[in-house]
Amino acid sequence: MRLTRLETLHLRPRWLVVRLHTDTGLVGLGEATLEGRSLAVEAALGEMGRWLIGQDPRRIEYIWQHLYRGGFYRLGPVLCSALSGIDQALWDLLGKHLATPVHQLLGGAVRDRIRLYGWVNVTTTGDYIESAARLAAEQHFTAFKCTITDAMRPLESRARITEAAERFHALRQRLGDAIDIGVDLHGRCTPAVSRQIAHLLEPDHPLFLEEPVLGDDPAALRDLAAATRVPLATGERLYTRWQFQDLVAQRAVAVVQPDVAHAGGISELRRIAAAAEAREIAFAPHCPLGPVALAACLQLAAATPNFLCQEHVTLGETLLTEPFVVRDGFVAVPTGPGLGIALDEAKVATQRFDGKWDAPIWHHADGGLAEW
Repeated sequence: MRLTRLETLHLRPRWLVVRLHTDTGLVGLGEATLEGRSLAVEAALGEMGRWLIGQDPRRIEYIWQHLYRGGFYRLGPVLCSALSGIDQALWDLLGKHLATPVHQLLGGAVRDRIRLYGWVNVTTTGDYIESAARLAAEQHFTAFKCTITDAMRPLESRARITEAAERFHALRQRLGDAIDIGVDLHGRCTPAVSRQIAHLLEPDHPLFLEEPVLGDDPAALRDLAAATRVPLATGERLYTRWQFQDLVAQRAVAVVQPDVAHAGGISELRRIAAAAEAREIAFAPHCPLGPVALAACLQLAAATPNFLCQEHVTLGETLLTEPFVVRDGFVAVPTGPGLGIALDEAKVATQRFDGKWDAPIWHHADGGLAEW
Protein backbone atom coordinates (compact mmCIF):
# COMPACT_ATOMS: atom_id res chain seq x y z
CA MET A 1 0.00 0.00 0.00
CA ARG A 2 1.32 3.43 -0.99
CA LEU A 3 0.10 6.98 -0.55
CA THR A 4 -1.00 8.63 -3.79
CA ARG A 5 -2.53 11.98 -2.78
CA LEU A 6 -3.05 14.35 0.13
CA GLU A 7 -6.33 16.28 -0.03
CA THR A 8 -7.52 19.12 2.20
CA LEU A 9 -11.11 20.17 2.89
CA HIS A 10 -12.09 23.47 4.51
CA LEU A 11 -15.43 22.86 6.20
CA ARG A 12 -17.70 25.21 8.09
CA PRO A 13 -17.56 26.66 10.59
CA ARG A 14 -13.71 26.60 10.60
CA TRP A 15 -12.49 23.03 10.28
CA LEU A 16 -9.64 21.69 8.15
CA VAL A 17 -9.90 18.00 7.28
CA VAL A 18 -7.09 15.95 5.72
CA ARG A 19 -7.71 12.99 3.42
CA LEU A 20 -4.87 10.64 2.54
CA HIS A 21 -5.53 8.54 -0.56
CA THR A 22 -3.81 5.23 -1.34
CA ASP A 23 -3.30 2.98 -4.34
CA THR A 24 -5.59 0.38 -2.72
CA GLY A 25 -8.55 2.76 -2.66
CA LEU A 26 -8.49 3.21 1.10
CA VAL A 27 -8.74 6.81 2.33
CA GLY A 28 -7.61 8.01 5.75
CA LEU A 29 -9.18 10.94 7.61
CA GLY A 30 -7.49 13.43 9.92
CA GLU A 31 -8.14 16.93 11.22
CA ALA A 32 -5.60 19.76 11.23
CA THR A 33 -7.83 22.65 12.29
CA LEU A 34 -5.90 25.65 13.63
CA GLU A 35 -8.37 28.43 14.27
CA GLY A 36 -7.49 31.53 12.25
CA ARG A 37 -4.47 29.87 10.63
CA SER A 38 -5.99 27.13 8.47
CA LEU A 39 -4.59 28.52 5.21
CA ALA A 40 -1.09 28.45 6.68
CA VAL A 41 -1.61 24.85 7.81
CA GLU A 42 -2.89 23.97 4.35
CA ALA A 43 0.36 25.31 2.87
CA ALA A 44 2.38 23.23 5.34
CA LEU A 45 0.35 20.16 4.42
CA GLY A 46 1.11 20.80 0.77
CA GLU A 47 4.84 20.83 1.47
CA MET A 48 4.68 17.69 3.59
CA GLY A 49 2.43 16.01 1.04
CA ARG A 50 5.08 16.17 -1.66
CA TRP A 51 7.31 13.83 0.35
CA LEU A 52 4.43 11.62 1.46
CA ILE A 53 3.51 10.51 -2.05
CA GLY A 54 4.81 6.98 -2.55
CA GLN A 55 5.33 6.28 1.15
CA ASP A 56 3.92 3.23 2.92
CA PRO A 57 1.23 4.64 5.28
CA ARG A 58 1.69 1.72 7.67
CA ARG A 59 5.07 3.13 8.74
CA ILE A 60 3.38 5.63 11.04
CA GLU A 61 6.27 6.25 13.42
CA TYR A 62 8.82 6.63 10.63
CA ILE A 63 6.60 9.15 8.84
CA TRP A 64 6.00 11.04 12.11
CA GLN A 65 9.72 11.24 12.81
CA HIS A 66 10.54 12.27 9.26
CA LEU A 67 7.98 15.06 9.17
CA TYR A 68 8.96 16.31 12.62
CA ARG A 69 12.76 16.02 12.37
CA GLY A 70 13.40 16.13 8.66
CA GLY A 71 12.62 19.80 8.07
CA PHE A 72 15.21 21.28 10.48
CA TYR A 73 12.63 23.71 11.94
CA ARG A 74 10.45 22.04 14.54
CA LEU A 75 7.49 22.78 16.78
CA GLY A 76 5.08 25.66 16.38
CA PRO A 77 1.33 25.49 15.85
CA VAL A 78 1.32 25.48 12.04
CA LEU A 79 3.81 22.67 11.44
CA CYS A 80 2.55 20.59 14.36
CA SER A 81 -1.08 20.94 13.27
CA ALA A 82 -0.19 19.75 9.78
CA LEU A 83 1.72 16.80 11.25
CA SER A 84 -1.21 16.07 13.57
CA GLY A 85 -3.73 15.84 10.74
CA ILE A 86 -1.48 13.51 8.77
CA ASP A 87 -0.84 11.30 11.78
CA GLN A 88 -4.56 10.84 12.48
CA ALA A 89 -5.16 9.94 8.84
CA LEU A 90 -2.36 7.35 8.96
CA TRP A 91 -3.87 5.67 12.00
CA ASP A 92 -7.27 5.72 10.28
CA LEU A 93 -5.73 4.04 7.24
CA LEU A 94 -3.99 1.38 9.31
CA GLY A 95 -7.19 0.56 11.14
CA LYS A 96 -9.13 0.33 7.89
CA HIS A 97 -6.39 -1.81 6.32
CA LEU A 98 -6.56 -4.23 9.25
CA ALA A 99 -10.35 -3.90 9.68
CA THR A 100 -10.02 -2.91 13.33
CA PRO A 101 -10.60 0.23 15.42
CA VAL A 102 -7.59 2.38 16.26
CA HIS A 103 -8.06 1.76 19.97
CA GLN A 104 -7.39 -1.93 19.36
CA LEU A 105 -4.09 -0.99 17.74
CA LEU A 106 -3.28 1.05 20.86
CA GLY A 107 -3.71 -1.97 23.11
CA GLY A 108 -7.47 -2.30 23.34
CA ALA A 109 -10.20 -0.55 25.27
CA VAL A 110 -9.75 -0.02 29.01
CA ARG A 111 -13.33 1.26 29.45
CA ASP A 112 -16.76 0.48 28.08
CA ARG A 113 -17.90 4.04 27.36
CA ILE A 114 -16.45 7.55 27.23
CA ARG A 115 -17.65 10.47 29.32
CA LEU A 116 -18.25 13.76 27.51
CA TYR A 117 -18.57 17.15 29.09
CA GLY A 118 -20.78 20.02 28.00
CA TRP A 119 -19.67 23.64 27.59
CA VAL A 120 -21.24 26.71 29.16
CA ASN A 121 -20.39 30.39 28.64
CA VAL A 122 -21.67 32.13 31.75
CA THR A 123 -20.16 35.52 30.85
CA THR A 124 -23.25 36.41 28.81
CA THR A 125 -26.70 35.63 30.18
CA GLY A 126 -28.38 33.34 32.64
CA ASP A 127 -29.91 31.43 29.73
CA TYR A 128 -26.67 29.47 29.43
CA ILE A 129 -27.01 28.26 32.99
CA GLU A 130 -30.50 27.00 32.21
CA SER A 131 -29.18 25.40 29.02
CA ALA A 132 -26.64 23.46 31.08
CA ALA A 133 -29.37 22.43 33.48
CA ARG A 134 -31.43 21.09 30.56
CA LEU A 135 -28.47 19.08 29.24
CA ALA A 136 -27.91 17.64 32.68
CA ALA A 137 -31.58 16.71 32.96
CA GLU A 138 -32.26 15.51 29.42
CA GLN A 139 -28.96 13.91 28.34
CA HIS A 140 -27.67 13.25 31.85
CA PHE A 141 -24.35 15.00 31.39
CA THR A 142 -22.29 14.56 34.54
CA ALA A 143 -19.63 17.14 33.67
CA PHE A 144 -19.42 20.63 32.20
CA LYS A 145 -16.82 23.29 31.52
CA CYS A 146 -17.51 27.00 31.72
CA THR A 147 -15.83 30.30 30.98
CA ILE A 148 -16.32 32.97 33.64
CA THR A 149 -14.20 35.87 32.39
CA ASP A 150 -13.87 38.03 29.32
CA ALA A 151 -10.91 40.38 28.76
CA MET A 152 -8.89 40.72 31.97
CA ARG A 153 -6.30 43.37 32.80
CA PRO A 154 -2.90 42.51 34.36
CA LEU A 155 -4.37 43.47 37.75
CA GLU A 156 -8.12 43.58 38.23
CA SER A 157 -10.63 45.28 40.49
CA ARG A 158 -12.29 43.51 43.36
CA ALA A 159 -15.58 43.82 41.47
CA ARG A 160 -14.30 41.99 38.34
CA ILE A 161 -12.67 39.20 40.32
CA THR A 162 -15.71 38.74 42.54
CA GLU A 163 -17.98 38.79 39.48
CA ALA A 164 -16.05 35.91 37.91
CA ALA A 165 -16.33 33.80 41.05
CA GLU A 166 -20.01 34.61 41.47
CA ARG A 167 -20.72 33.41 37.93
CA PHE A 168 -19.28 30.03 38.79
CA HIS A 169 -21.11 29.98 42.11
CA ALA A 170 -24.42 30.55 40.31
CA LEU A 171 -23.73 27.64 37.97
CA ARG A 172 -22.71 25.40 40.87
CA GLN A 173 -25.87 26.31 42.75
CA ARG A 174 -28.02 25.51 39.71
CA LEU A 175 -26.36 22.20 38.80
CA GLY A 176 -25.61 20.97 42.31
CA ASP A 177 -22.60 19.27 43.85
CA ALA A 178 -22.99 15.95 42.02
CA ILE A 179 -22.03 17.51 38.66
CA ASP A 180 -18.35 18.04 37.84
CA ILE A 181 -17.67 21.56 36.54
CA GLY A 182 -14.34 22.75 35.17
CA VAL A 183 -13.47 26.42 34.73
CA ASP A 184 -11.59 27.74 31.69
CA LEU A 185 -9.75 31.06 32.10
CA HIS A 186 -8.44 30.70 28.52
CA GLY A 187 -5.04 32.20 29.33
CA ARG A 188 -6.67 35.60 29.85
CA CYS A 189 -5.31 36.21 33.34
CA THR A 190 -1.92 36.98 34.82
CA PRO A 191 -0.68 34.75 37.66
CA ALA A 192 -1.68 37.45 40.17
CA VAL A 193 -5.28 37.61 38.94
CA SER A 194 -5.58 33.83 38.55
CA ARG A 195 -4.44 33.34 42.14
CA GLN A 196 -7.18 35.66 43.39
CA ILE A 197 -9.87 33.99 41.29
CA ALA A 198 -8.75 30.49 42.29
CA HIS A 199 -8.96 31.42 45.97
CA LEU A 200 -12.58 32.54 45.58
CA LEU A 201 -13.49 29.43 43.56
CA GLU A 202 -12.22 26.95 46.14
CA PRO A 203 -15.44 26.65 48.21
CA ASP A 204 -17.39 25.61 45.09
CA HIS A 205 -14.87 22.88 44.16
CA PRO A 206 -14.20 23.22 40.42
CA LEU A 207 -13.16 19.98 38.76
CA PHE A 208 -10.18 21.88 37.34
CA LEU A 209 -9.02 25.39 36.45
CA GLU A 210 -7.96 25.41 32.79
CA GLU A 211 -5.32 27.76 31.38
CA PRO A 212 -5.21 29.96 34.49
CA VAL A 213 -2.14 31.38 32.78
CA LEU A 214 -0.66 30.63 29.38
CA GLY A 215 0.58 27.05 29.32
CA ASP A 216 4.11 27.85 28.18
CA ASP A 217 5.07 29.12 31.67
CA PRO A 218 5.58 26.00 33.84
CA ALA A 219 7.03 28.04 36.70
CA ALA A 220 3.90 30.18 36.96
CA LEU A 221 1.69 27.09 36.91
CA ARG A 222 3.81 25.36 39.53
CA ASP A 223 3.64 28.40 41.81
CA LEU A 224 -0.12 28.68 41.35
CA ALA A 225 -0.59 24.97 42.03
CA ALA A 226 1.20 25.44 45.34
CA ALA A 227 -1.06 28.37 46.24
CA THR A 228 -4.48 26.82 45.56
CA ARG A 229 -6.45 23.65 46.25
CA VAL A 230 -8.09 23.85 42.81
CA PRO A 231 -6.56 21.31 40.37
CA LEU A 232 -4.93 23.03 37.40
CA ALA A 233 -5.16 22.00 33.73
CA THR A 234 -3.45 23.14 30.54
CA GLY A 235 -2.14 21.97 27.19
CA GLU A 236 -4.21 23.19 24.25
CA ARG A 237 -1.43 25.53 23.09
CA LEU A 238 1.48 23.18 23.70
CA TYR A 239 3.05 21.07 20.97
CA THR A 240 4.62 17.61 21.31
CA ARG A 241 5.94 15.85 24.41
CA TRP A 242 8.85 18.25 24.68
CA GLN A 243 6.62 21.16 25.61
CA PHE A 244 4.78 19.02 28.17
CA GLN A 245 7.83 17.49 29.81
CA ASP A 246 8.48 20.21 32.41
CA LEU A 247 4.80 20.52 33.34
CA VAL A 248 4.59 16.78 33.90
CA ALA A 249 7.94 16.37 35.64
CA GLN A 250 7.15 19.20 38.06
CA ARG A 251 3.52 18.09 38.56
CA ALA A 252 2.56 21.69 37.78
CA VAL A 253 -0.90 20.56 36.64
CA ALA A 254 -3.37 17.87 37.63
CA VAL A 255 -4.72 17.48 34.08
CA VAL A 256 -2.92 17.62 30.72
CA GLN A 257 -5.07 18.73 27.78
CA PRO A 258 -3.15 18.22 24.53
CA ASP A 259 -5.09 18.79 21.32
CA VAL A 260 -4.99 15.92 18.84
CA ALA A 261 -5.09 18.44 15.96
CA HIS A 262 -2.19 20.51 17.32
CA ALA A 263 0.14 18.52 19.56
CA GLY A 264 1.26 15.78 17.17
CA GLY A 265 -1.74 13.59 16.49
CA ILE A 266 -2.66 10.23 17.99
CA SER A 267 0.96 9.09 18.14
CA GLU A 268 2.08 12.02 20.25
CA LEU A 269 -0.97 12.26 22.50
CA ARG A 270 -0.44 8.62 23.40
CA ARG A 271 3.10 9.45 24.56
CA ILE A 272 2.01 12.58 26.45
CA ALA A 273 -0.73 10.63 28.22
CA ALA A 274 1.70 7.88 29.24
CA ALA A 275 4.16 10.40 30.68
CA ALA A 276 1.32 12.02 32.62
CA GLU A 277 0.10 8.67 33.92
CA ALA A 278 3.53 8.03 35.45
CA ARG A 279 3.04 11.20 37.55
CA GLU A 280 -0.62 10.45 38.38
CA ILE A 281 -1.79 13.29 36.15
CA ALA A 282 -5.11 12.96 34.33
CA PHE A 283 -5.52 13.16 30.55
CA ALA A 284 -8.43 15.13 29.03
CA PRO A 285 -7.86 15.90 25.33
CA HIS A 286 -8.74 19.41 24.22
CA CYS A 287 -11.27 19.31 21.37
CA PRO A 288 -13.41 22.34 20.52
CA LEU A 289 -13.00 21.24 16.90
CA GLY A 290 -14.73 19.07 14.33
CA PRO A 291 -15.97 15.48 14.41
CA VAL A 292 -12.81 14.00 12.86
CA ALA A 293 -10.69 15.33 15.73
CA LEU A 294 -13.35 14.13 18.16
CA ALA A 295 -13.23 10.65 16.63
CA ALA A 296 -9.45 10.55 17.12
CA CYS A 297 -9.88 11.68 20.73
CA LEU A 298 -12.44 8.96 21.40
CA GLN A 299 -10.05 6.29 20.15
CA LEU A 300 -7.40 7.60 22.54
CA ALA A 301 -9.88 7.90 25.39
CA ALA A 302 -10.93 4.29 24.95
CA ALA A 303 -7.37 2.99 25.32
CA THR A 304 -5.86 5.44 27.84
CA PRO A 305 -6.02 4.48 31.54
CA ASN A 306 -5.68 8.01 32.95
CA PHE A 307 -8.37 9.53 30.73
CA LEU A 308 -10.71 11.89 32.62
CA CYS A 309 -13.41 13.27 30.30
CA GLN A 310 -13.76 14.47 26.72
CA GLU A 311 -14.49 17.96 25.44
CA HIS A 312 -16.75 18.28 22.41
CA VAL A 313 -18.69 20.96 20.53
CA THR A 314 -20.23 18.75 17.84
CA LEU A 315 -21.35 15.17 17.44
CA GLY A 316 -20.84 15.29 13.68
CA GLU A 317 -24.42 16.01 12.65
CA THR A 318 -23.35 18.24 9.74
CA LEU A 319 -20.63 15.96 8.32
CA LEU A 320 -20.81 12.31 9.36
CA THR A 321 -22.88 9.49 7.92
CA GLU A 322 -23.50 8.33 11.50
CA PRO A 323 -23.09 11.10 14.09
CA PHE A 324 -22.08 10.14 17.60
CA VAL A 325 -24.90 9.45 20.05
CA VAL A 326 -24.86 10.61 23.68
CA ARG A 327 -26.52 8.39 26.26
CA ASP A 328 -26.45 9.36 29.93
CA GLY A 329 -23.59 11.77 29.24
CA PHE A 330 -21.43 9.10 27.59
CA VAL A 331 -20.70 7.87 24.06
CA ALA A 332 -20.01 4.25 23.24
CA VAL A 333 -16.48 3.15 22.42
CA PRO A 334 -16.35 3.24 18.59
CA THR A 335 -16.31 -0.18 16.97
CA GLY A 336 -15.82 0.65 13.28
CA PRO A 337 -12.44 0.27 11.55
CA GLY A 338 -9.90 3.07 11.85
CA LEU A 339 -11.38 6.14 13.49
CA GLY A 340 -14.80 4.57 13.12
CA ILE A 341 -16.36 7.37 11.07
CA ALA A 342 -17.20 8.21 7.47
CA LEU A 343 -17.93 11.56 5.85
CA ASP A 344 -21.30 12.04 4.20
CA GLU A 345 -20.29 13.53 0.84
CA ALA A 346 -23.64 15.27 0.36
CA LYS A 347 -23.21 17.00 3.72
CA VAL A 348 -19.58 17.82 2.94
CA ALA A 349 -20.62 19.56 -0.28
CA THR A 350 -22.86 21.94 1.67
CA GLN A 351 -20.18 22.77 4.26
CA ARG A 352 -17.18 23.57 2.06
CA PHE A 353 -15.77 27.11 2.09
CA ASP A 354 -12.53 28.93 1.31
CA GLY A 355 -10.99 28.49 4.76
CA LYS A 356 -10.84 32.19 5.58
CA TRP A 357 -11.75 32.65 9.23
CA ASP A 358 -10.21 35.18 11.63
CA ALA A 359 -9.97 34.69 15.36
CA PRO A 360 -11.65 37.39 17.46
CA ILE A 361 -9.48 40.34 18.51
CA TRP A 362 -10.23 41.76 21.94
CA HIS A 363 -9.24 45.14 23.34
CA HIS A 364 -9.15 46.70 26.77
CA ALA A 365 -10.94 49.98 27.48
CA ASP A 366 -7.75 51.90 26.70
CA GLY A 367 -7.42 50.30 23.24
CA GLY A 368 -4.64 47.88 24.19
CA LEU A 369 -4.87 44.28 23.01
CA ALA A 370 -6.35 41.69 25.35
CA GLU A 371 -6.12 37.89 25.34
CA TRP A 372 -9.11 36.26 23.64
